[in-house]
Amino acid sequence: MMARALDGDVGAARLLLERAIAPLKAAEQSQALSLPDGTLTQQGRAVLASVAAGELAPGQGAALLGAIGTLARVTEIDELARRIEVLEEKNAKP
Repeated sequence: MMARALDGDVGAARLLLERAIAPLKAAEQSQALSLPDGTLTQQGRAVLASVAAGELAPGQGAALLGAIGTLARVTEIDELARRIEVLEEKNAKP
């Protein structure tokens, strides 16, 4: 295969290069962002504003919004569990 590539076989050269060099993947540089100490909605709006202002890459903004969404679901589950616990305590007492 190497000999064919050296003799000018473009297909052989391409095959060797594809196996020798990993394809490049897009990478974003980390960007520090200070989120407000408000609600998750306020934090989400701050992320959107940073993306709109060009201070944060769209991919990073999407990742942060996804993380905020996940945190919102976890917070909701914790709140529901707490409320169920309170209701069970009230119903257990005569």
